[in-house]
Amino acid sequence: MSSSSALSSAVRKIKWHVLPLFVVMFIVNYIDRVNIGFVRQHLSADLGIGAAAYGLGAGLFFVSYAVFEVPSNMLMQRFGAKAWLTRIMITWGLAATGMAFVQGETSFYAMRLLLGAAEAGFFPGVVFYFTQWLPRDQRGKAMAVFLSGSALASVFSGPISGGLMLIQGAGLHGWQWMFIIEGLASVVLAGFVWFWLDSKPRDAKWLTRDEQEAIVGEIEDEQRRRDAAHVKKPSSWSLLRDPQILIFCLIYFSVSLTIYGATFWLPSIIRKMGHLNDFQVGLFNSIPWLISIVAMYLFAALAARFKFQQAWVACVLLIAAGGMYAAGLGGPVSSFIAICFAAIGFKAASSLFWPIPQGYLDARIAAPVLALINSIGNLGGFVAPATFGFLEQKTGSITGGLTGLAAMSVLAAGVVFLARMAPKEGRGAAGLRAGVQK
Repeated sequence: MSSSSALSSAVRKIKWHVLPLFVVMFIVNYIDRVNIGFVRQHLSADLGIGAAAYGLGAGLFFVSYAVFEVPSNMLMQRFGAKAWLTRIMITWGLAATGMAFVQGETSFYAMRLLLGAAEAGFFPGVVFYFTQWLPRDQRGKAMAVFLSGSALASVFSGPISGGLMLIQGAGLHGWQWMFIIEGLASVVLAGFVWFWLDSKPRDAKWLTRDEQEAIVGEIEDEQRRRDAAHVKKPSSWSLLRDPQILIFCLIYFSVSLTIYGATFWLPSIIRKMGHLNDFQVGLFNSIPWLISIVAMYLFAALAARFKFQQAWVACVLLIAAGGMYAAGLGGPVSSFIAICFAAIGFKAASSLFWPIPQGYLDARIAAPVLALINSIGNLGGFVAPATFGFLEQKTGSITGGLTGLAAMSVLAAGVVFLARMAPKEGRGAAGLRAGVQK
């Protein structure tokens, strides 16, 4: 078998072996993260948790997530992806289950913080996994497939969570059963992850020896090209001085603001559309995310064909801005329609963004830097729900929050043109870069 055919065969096998599992893991992960959006009404009725407390608790997840993201990803490099991703799934599943037993605001805050700490490292861990298993020109496509898991989770989470909330028995409310069942599902899936994943290509018995050598050789060759561009390994301090990292963080922060603003408040908007039960709310909640899946693949294909990643990210951010601004102008029905439109933009922006820092970063420090970008960016998941909850409790409306999200998306659309997928020549070791693209 020739080297090129062995590489093609290896890439094909890797995608079929790991991508479906990562998508399922992301679905379960995302459901455990955002399922509180469906129980807001019940938390208020049963535990007295108001709009401001709900928004703060929803957002606190992202504070501990940000704090533990980089350390978790560095530990994954030490212990290997197989062991560390399995550990992450078990601990987040147990924390998600524990959400069923919160008693008030304090325990609600504590469990959301614990869930964020337990989950930290999953997303950048998978991104780093791709850098160790797939050539650079294949990672963007893999990321698009992987990120579809969040859209699929948003589609499935409504009907699943709504259906589980209809369960009653053993002295527990339906929302408690939802947390228990969905949390334990993550623990069960962790067992499968342990037996299915391999940490390194040379550990994969489902690859032939030629395929192992081809994929390892290709990735090592990419690193040699980076070494040719700058001999010295970039330091952790250099990333703090590099304005590109700040730009990446700002862009992803803006994307996360919009995603989580919509995610945590969409079920509440849907409830205002009429007399709907939990399952019906879940069905309506699936619609924007179904639309976004189609948009993600469409824009990924367009970006692959017509090269200029920054322009495509800016385009979808402007779509998101228009939708979120329109959502604040009318009643619940028109707001729901506008968010369906906005979802086209903010979900596509999430998948189109990551190939930019992936192309810029040196593989030797890609894991902690990707974790840094993800953790700081995900603080948008704290700011959006906390602000929305405060605004609703004080003013009875979230219109100001929706307008703010639109403005941030417009700002990010402009800033994205300052982001680079490759470094300028001659910058030396200070830049975190991938080398000359050939």
